[in-house]
Amino acid sequence: MVVDALASGSIIIYPTDTIYAMGCDIKAVKTIERIARFKGLNPLNPDLSIIFHDMSQLSEYTVIRDNTVFKLLKRNLPGPFTFIVKANNQIPRLFKNRKKTVGIRIPDNDIVREIVRELGRPLVTASIHESDEIVEYITDPELIHEKYKDLAEIIVDGGYGKNEASTVVDCTTDEIQIIRQGLGILEM
Repeated sequence: MVVDALASGSIIIYPTDTIYAMGCDIKAVKTIERIARFKGLNPLNPDLSIIFHDMSQLSEYTVIRDNTVFKLLKRNLPGPFTFIVKANNQIPRLFKNRKKTVGIRIPDNDIVREIVRELGRPLVTASIHESDEIVEYITDPELIHEKYKDLAEIIVDGGYGKNEASTVVDCTTDEIQIIRQGLGILEM
């Protein structure tokens, strides 16, 4: 049911190892634009991340030639991290722009990874966290449903979520930098 909804271009909300997130099939271009507009992002160049099932799926969308970066990803994923890496030519084609980097996630959450595995493609994702939100609206699946039922076709109940975002790590230059410290503690 969830995979069918994604394949037909729907937005779903699901748990991760950090906070609940909204997402869609990476091939659903119009739905990606809807998510971008909802998040207040430029739909032609949205700053959204991609959730993968495992490390092997990364090579279809990214360029990770640096052995240090590869080892860093392997050591910390699955986990509460968003790594910014160089995108291969698939990303600009999918997003219809000249995007050269992409945020990647492999959450330590079996529910979302199984959804991605069954779909056979990654999800484009954005957290439902908003800085002025009451915590319960981003952690309680029933309240998430109440608030987002008009946006998402399906809200996957994975129990109460966390209220801290992922740690964002930029791996696109010679020096690896933590852009935002979140839930994940980076193992170098």
